[in-house]
Amino acid sequence: MNYTPDEVMQYVSEEDVKFVRMAFCDVFGKQRNVAIMAGELPRAFAHGIAFDASAVPGFDMDVRSDLFLRPDPATLKELPWRPQHGRVAHMFCDIVHPDGTPFAADARRLLRQAAEDAAAQGYSFRFGTEMEFYLFRLDADGRPTKEPFDSAGYMDVAPEDRGENVRREICLTLERMGILPESSHHESGPGQNEIDFRFADPLSAADNAVTFRSVVRTVAYQNGLWADFSPRPLPDWDGNGMHINLSARRDGQELSPLLLVPGLLAHIRELTRFLNPTAQSYARLGRDKAPRHVSWSEQNRSQLLRVPAAAGSYRRLELRSPDALANPYLAFALLICACLDGIDRRLPLPDPADFNLLRASSAALTQFETLPASLAEASALAGNSAFVRAHVPELLLRSYLN
Repeated sequence: MNYTPDEVMQYVSEEDVKFVRMAFCDVFGKQRNVAIMAGELPRAFAHGIAFDASAVPGFDMDVRSDLFLRPDPATLKELPWRPQHGRVAHMFCDIVHPDGTPFAADARRLLRQAAEDAAAQGYSFRFGTEMEFYLFRLDADGRPTKEPFDSAGYMDVAPEDRGENVRREICLTLERMGILPESSHHESGPGQNEIDFRFADPLSAADNAVTFRSVVRTVAYQNGLWADFSPRPLPDWDGNGMHINLSARRDGQELSPLLLVPGLLAHIRELTRFLNPTAQSYARLGRDKAPRHVSWSEQNRSQLLRVPAAAGSYRRLELRSPDALANPYLAFALLICACLDGIDRRLPLPDPADFNLLRASSAALTQFETLPASLAEASALAGNSAFVRAHVPELLLRSYLN
């Protein structure tokens, strides 16, 4: 529900909400928050809540360190796992300077601007994510181990799949928060799970992705487990991906997913630093169905981009390289810009790679570019990219690459 500030304050009063978490993300996509008492909401909406930006990684605010959080009332959600008396809710916030001007390293603002720029040209985008994570046991002191919760495999069922009830609890918690998962199942690795989301507008989809990671970690911990989203937590097993599904309309008419392919392929190498943000990310690419080559095809899961079999509004394009530690605001913003650049410049659609790249010979693969092989290579490509510098503010880019 899209609340107004007055409706938020009415809801908080009627539903016994005592604490409101003012949520935001650092440049790397890690959620952070400051909790305020409900009585401080009028001040939060009118002026914002101050915080020390110099303590937030990547914000680079050593001299003038005061920034303010201004809550977005449309994002109000109660946190179902908190007490029912003296309830807790959260809202995502915009980050501004004391004079009210936007903070350049606020990736959520960057995504909103990208969506608004697209809308000015008649385009609207929708995103959905498929996020993978491992469930590991905690030791006697509550610290995470690398011992998987089970030894089940792809789409196994109970009793081999011991994560079934945890996934159920996660999905029901998300549903209570107004976030709609589509499906869930055990993945290929021991203790590995996947939950997929229904598509949404870019900002809502990114908010949902950030909230999802928080919910999964919370529910897992309440069950004596640790949820690990890192790209390759077990070196001998499948890594964790965040497949991104996207589709677009122009003037209300659904566009073919194939129109989005040229721009994404043209810019994917320089964008990889933002989709695969850690050194460990590059140990995942090129293994266990994670792509290495810059290619596309229909339905073929060995490709970087594929068009899954679907009908009607579910027809979409799937990008398979990102991992679940990516900042979704930054990722979605850059993907929108890349798609529109391909459309605007009428880039041609390359021939599809209608064969399994993971089993192809070296000779067959020489026709394709490859994704960066390391974090250093990805950083160099991003830092030297005119496209990236045209769409990512200098402060955010400098903070991210450094």
